[in-house]
Amino acid sequence: MEKYVLGIDVGGTGTKFGLVNKDGKVLRSNSIPTRQYPEINEFCDELCERMRRLVKDEGIEMGNVAGIGCGAPDANFYSGCIEYATNLPWKGVVPFAKLISERMGIKCTITNDANAAAQGEMIYGSARGMKNFIVITLGTGVGSGIVIDGKLLYGHDGFAGELGHCKIDHSGNGRLCGCGQKGCIEAYASATGVARTAKEIVTSTTQPTLLRNVADIDHITSKDVFDAAEKGDLVAKEIFDYTGHLLGQKLADYVHFSSPEAIILFGGLTKAGHWIMDPIREAMEANLMPIWKGKIPVSVSNLKDSDAAILGAASLIS
Repeated sequence: MEKYVLGIDVGGTGTKFGLVNKDGKVLRSNSIPTRQYPEINEFCDELCERMRRLVKDEGIEMGNVAGIGCGAPDANFYSGCIEYATNLPWKGVVPFAKLISERMGIKCTITNDANAAAQGEMIYGSARGMKNFIVITLGTGVGSGIVIDGKLLYGHDGFAGELGHCKIDHSGNGRLCGCGQKGCIEAYASATGVARTAKEIVTSTTQPTLLRNVADIDHITSKDVFDAAEKGDLVAKEIFDYTGHLLGQKLADYVHFSSPEAIILFGGLTKAGHWIMDPIREAMEANLMPIWKGKIPVSVSNLKDSDAAILGAASLIS
């Protein structure tokens, strides 16, 4: 009898969940607004009720669900807890896997969302057949999942691989990051970082740019920058060039310590296409030792956006 897996992607804004079959197809999916449930038990009650309904609507017995995989910010694979997440409404240490398992009667495995993305790429996506690669998620922040010899790198405490918090500015005067430190690559190369760069240029220079037409400059987005670049705006192009070169420099560092077969990028910022990818590749190549030049492809995930996070989480069980 075929077994199925439930995958959960906990995000700061919304939580997606879906039922996945053995071939990696998301049969059904749904979502709930994360911040609508500031109390963790209420959130888990609603999430589990919705997942049970999802399974029932597919005509499947709960006994045929092999397990539940979950990706979440600041989740610890070893402890099963979400620990001091800055972008979630629940503070402190939350025993998330235990709370879900108790309600569903099925084992739940949880890991950092970027680790889940890397696992999903290895089983269902661009990294199939690879044993050494890095996934970089470019969204609100910069996350990373590192696979070495076919295994996710967790370190001694479950938190290895925070590449987004490697510094690009060591002056002490870099941008403040959400982690509390200054100069992290996340503060520059995330979608949020692109928006910050755009705001800095618009408010501190007189350069002509379509970005000045954004009604509320405090809420400018990376999508606004992309739209301007597509219309030939030189400032928008400069923003992506600046961002891509910073990230490319750090990718070269990541190659030097892990010698991956490939680096796979995932997340909303990759929608900027060649505007961001060209400077990333150029800067990485320029900063690589000769032994790696021309050998490490940098590509965008080929997983379907709407399914990728759910598949990544589900792959923890597969």
